[in-house]
Amino acid sequence: MKSPLVAALLFALALPAGAAPAPAAPLAAAPPSLATESAADAQFKAIYETEWKWRQAGGGEASEDGDGPANATRMPDVGAAAQQGRLKVWDQVLAQLDKVDVQALSPDNRINYAIYRDQVFNLAAEVRLRGYEMPFNADSSFWSNLSFMARREMKTAQDFRNYIARLNDVPRYFDQQTDNMRAGLKRGFSVPRAVLDGREVSIATVSELKDPTASPLYAPFRKLPSSIPVAEQAQLQDQARQAISGSVVPAFGKLRTFFVEEYVPQARTTLAAEAMPDGKAYYKQQIHQYTTLDLTPQQIHEIGLKEVARIQQEMNGIIKQVQFKGSFAQFLAFLRTDPQFYAKTPGELLHRAAWISKRVDGVIGKYMTLPRARFTIVPVPPDIAPFWTAGRGGMGTYWLNTYNLPARPLYNLPALTLHESDPGHALQGALAAEQGQLPEFRRNAYISAYGEGWGLYCEKLGVEMGIYETPYEDFGRLTYEMWRAARLVIDTGVHHKGWTREQAIAYLRDHTALSEHEVTTEVDRYISWPGQALSYKLGEIAIVRLRAQAEQELGERFDIKGFHDAVLKQGSVPLPVLESQIQAYIAERKAAG
Repeated sequence: MKSPLVAALLFALALPAGAAPAPAAPLAAAPPSLATESAADAQFKAIYETEWKWRQAGGGEASEDGDGPANATRMPDVGAAAQQGRLKVWDQVLAQLDKVDVQALSPDNRINYAIYRDQVFNLAAEVRLRGYEMPFNADSSFWSNLSFMARREMKTAQDFRNYIARLNDVPRYFDQQTDNMRAGLKRGFSVPRAVLDGREVSIATVSELKDPTASPLYAPFRKLPSSIPVAEQAQLQDQARQAISGSVVPAFGKLRTFFVEEYVPQARTTLAAEAMPDGKAYYKQQIHQYTTLDLTPQQIHEIGLKEVARIQQEMNGIIKQVQFKGSFAQFLAFLRTDPQFYAKTPGELLHRAAWISKRVDGVIGKYMTLPRARFTIVPVPPDIAPFWTAGRGGMGTYWLNTYNLPARPLYNLPALTLHESDPGHALQGALAAEQGQLPEFRRNAYISAYGEGWGLYCEKLGVEMGIYETPYEDFGRLTYEMWRAARLVIDTGVHHKGWTREQAIAYLRDHTALSEHEVTTEVDRYISWPGQALSYKLGEIAIVRLRAQAEQELGERFDIKGFHDAVLKQGSVPLPVLESQIQAYIAERKAAG
């Protein structure tokens, strides 16, 4: 049988079902149970608690920033032997999970089981397909992400000594990553050569560093806690400078030599993920991981084409509204070049984003329950800004890219801010962390289809919230929605249909008002990061459809705040699980009269 969510997507867009393998049907939701814990519940809890404890202690996959647990004195072990050891653990966990009687689980644990099993399945599949042999893409990398570990909270002298020890372990960590990349090159599993030009700049920035105190990695030592004696502060600062100069900078120099002399010359000349060894299996898994669905590339491509056509009509309506005399292409050229749409200084861009955020603050309480945590707005670090996206949000921080201001149009800023801060990623992540009744593996997880789908939905919600003040800002919202719809076409076009980089760039340029810089960096991101770009639109389509169903079935009983709370209290979940939970919410509201 086909998952109800997959079937709904295909039906809504009038697409043939094809031969897509169906994911497991969403678990039938049931009201909370007051029954005591069953043997199956205890069995399942023992499995996930043991594995999660092991993972958090550093046994599992390295975190995105390459850092380990707070008390770690070494960087993660990412060598091939350690990776295969992780795979063995996760395969054992999957085998244990298959022995659990799912129907004997409590209603809550059936949901937890569906989420946890898919989480472990994806972790195992990534290692099984040796994804660790390609540890960077055009958007992010293990060497650039290293700077984020400096943002960790450190309070005691021991915290700082542990951090210094990790800095001194960077050479070993980089050597393992290099060995993995060599293995990938040998079998034709690499980032495509076409997107590698200029990528060594972020490595060179560190490898040529003369003053260690100028490194972002030194930032925690500029102002140490007063609880640490002054003499010990000076000692820690000296050790940090030595670690950066003596360990980190040489490691970056060695990495740069490898990157320029070996990786770039030997990188594959193809673009498609499906063109790599085991490429079809790899792309299929990337689609599953990032969308939580098992749609085929062709089905996703057709969904994208239909969404592009729909959004184009709305964009044409705004061009007519502002009485622009000219073609669609001429209107895009006007938006990309008129000075009125661009900030003159980084501060102006940051201040405008802050102003938008405060206007959201004034109305957001009507639409959802708010978390206790707040967020700040900071510029993207300069060493990674040239190849980063326009902005990125997470719990506590909204990073705004102030690099190359002529590429950062103000008309896109409301949509970007809604997506990355509140009510988007910053709010969703903070609320997930506050759901104390959920297991840790749910509170700390991020599922792209849910998170990015929610972020894109929030851009549309901004219309109801009154955040878009001009037709140009509303066009910016539509160009962002078009951008996400075009991703469905481009990602599958490149990785399944054999599109060239030039085809992909032309498609995104011709359909959106993104700047030329953004168009290029985004396409390179899709080429080097298969599947991730698919999560946004498919997730948003699911949320929009579920809301429409709730509005239709509940009529006057529909409560926008209640609906959003029902979506957000789940934490980050696969779309089939969200489907089952919202269906249960609708049924519960109907039964309540």
